Amino acid sequence: QVQLVESGGELVQPGGSLRLSCAASGFTLDLYAIGWFRQAPGKEREGVACISGGSTYYVDSVKGRFTISGDNVKNTVYLQMNSLKPEDTAVYYCATRKTCNYPAKYWGQGTQVTVSS
Repeated sequence: QVQLVESGGELVQPGGSLRLSCAASGFTLDLYAIGWFRQAPGKEREGVACISGGSTYYVDSVKGRFTISGDNVKNTVYLQMNSLKPEDTAVYYCATRKTCNYPAKYWGQGTQVTVSS
């Protein structure tokens, strides 16, 4: 069955970097778009980035700082996060989407990112 497992979240200082991984099983990456979402305490979940084939999309607040990429051999999608800010603190989830314009269907369990000094 479709399964997504996120990893890489941890405590990091402002200005630091992290790379999150989303390991997929039960399907190959060419079948779905993959989106990264995040949910901060007391806030709604928001889409952060999405990759579909060779196209990538980002929410304005992370443009120029975050990069989404995929490795079809490892069947894994990454989110490289640079210049992290305290407001990036959230649980980060990856999810499958039919395309980046469609709602998410299958979700991972999430990984906590905390940006704090």
